[in-house]
Amino acid sequence: MSDLGQNGVEPKFEFAFSVQITLMPALWPQEMPRGGKRVFVGIESGVFEGPNIKGIVVPGSGGDYADARKDGVLDFDARYMLKEDDGTFIYLQNRGFRWGTEDVMARMKAQQPVDASEYYMRVAPKFEVESGKHDWLNKYVFVGVADKIPRGNIIRYFKVL
Repeated sequence: MSDLGQNGVEPKFEFAFSVQITLMPALWPQEMPRGGKRVFVGIESGVFEGPNIKGIVVPGSGGDYADARKDGVLDFDARYMLKEDDGTFIYLQNRGFRWGTEDVMARMKAQQPVDASEYYMRVAPKFEVESGKHDWLNKYVFVGVADKIPRGNIIRYFKVL
């Protein structure tokens, strides 16, 4: 048996911050030719906070252009702006997936509470920020673990060390 990868560095995760967003009602276009639907959900408002960062989600600064695939998976492509309390703007792009049983997905669509253990919702974010106090966001890989709440999401971001 090969030891390929056995002696590599094991990743560690450090909590960076959480974002809670309130979403506008989804716009559901007609079926796409390939199946599924392209769904747009705009950002209404939100807040974020962590050990070294705190601020708001800029209202109306973007949203999620999700692909509601015919296999029941929501394939996210969300882009919006954060504004740190010190005035710094941070661009955020989240790519990820949400899926669960038909019943769970129907309850979420109806804005009913669903326990996070009943579905999978993870994102791979990319941040862009000017040089300075918050440019650590430009220098690390992050993963996000998300919870769907009525009218929004809570995403906890972890820096991969």
